[in-house]
Amino acid sequence: MKNEIEKRNVIVGIAAILATVPATLATAQDLDLSDITLPPGFAIDVYAADVPNARSLALGDDGVVYVSTRRDGRIFALLPQDDGSQAILTIDEDLKVPNGIAYRDGDLYVAETTRVLRYPGVRARLLDPPAPEVIGEPLPGESHHGWRYIAFGPDGKLYITIGAPCNVCDREGFGLIVRQNADGSGREVFAEGVRNSVGLAWHPRTGDLWFTDNGRDMLGDDLPPGELNRAPAAGLHFGFPYCHAGEIPDPEFGQHRNCSEFAAPAQKLGPHVAPLGLRFYTGSMFPAEYQGQIFIAEHGSWNRSKKIGYRLSLVRLHNGRPASYETFAEGWLQNEQASGRPVDVLVLDDGSMLVSDDKAGRIYRISYSTLRTEGLL
Repeated sequence: MKNEIEKRNVIVGIAAILATVPATLATAQDLDLSDITLPPGFAIDVYAADVPNARSLALGDDGVVYVSTRRDGRIFALLPQDDGSQAILTIDEDLKVPNGIAYRDGDLYVAETTRVLRYPGVRARLLDPPAPEVIGEPLPGESHHGWRYIAFGPDGKLYITIGAPCNVCDREGFGLIVRQNADGSGREVFAEGVRNSVGLAWHPRTGDLWFTDNGRDMLGDDLPPGELNRAPAAGLHFGFPYCHAGEIPDPEFGQHRNCSEFAAPAQKLGPHVAPLGLRFYTGSMFPAEYQGQIFIAEHGSWNRSKKIGYRLSLVRLHNGRPASYETFAEGWLQNEQASGRPVDVLVLDDGSMLVSDDKAGRIYRISYSTLRTEGLL
């Protein structure tokens, strides 16, 4: 009974907040997305505009979506309104590269380059956000690949990525995925040899960790592939800086180790597509064939003579292993000009999927209806 009363109080509080926020904060339905192509039955619209440098996404209670940034230094909360638009509130500002964001038990967690912050009881204080608490030991301070990604695993621990402070180098304490308790205690290394992961997700049935990794630069247009990796247990090494994509010895460090010593990617992705956020689809809106499959936001290449990426990709699994890798949504890249760069994906309670775009400063919503396939919508 107590929990039900608390939930009702939160809903009433959210409604009161919505009543005070001007609807003009999220009037985005007229923005043109005609270049974006999707499979039949799917549609894309703007869920929220004017979200500068929108990066990682976290779903809170009562449909509130929390959005991190990297260059903007702010953390936002998107509050759903009765007309389907979103009011945008600032939770904090003037932060240092607050790329990582996660939500658990009413608290918001944000990772800057050197520390993890917790905003206790944030869901009840969206108009008057709580001051953050620093939890756990400091993180390395190097700015190169210093944008953290964080997420809670099914074990209740907070996982944190620590990218390499270079294009390619061998530095102790970097190229890791670490995990710690929610209070910051008990930090330990979970995986090594991970150059720069900016996306973590767990298989909904097995609980295995899957993550993206960005391959090294300056090996040409087509090498190495990006990576989708699977870590069913702690203690695996994924090759960096000695071996790339499971089979390409590094020109400088490859002589020191053999590729056979390391865990190979579960799926090789496009070269330099910059794979970032990923999610297993667990909703009920999309057709059954998408259930349990992996959506990946590919931010797009910066160092290729012909650009690639700038899209959402889909990795289909069969018996727990990748069976295909295909484009799901594209069109943000036209004639070598990018109108947007997908960063993260998030499945909402209604089964639709959000996509953040740090170039356009928007959040998109992808939905599905059989009526569209029949020409009735």
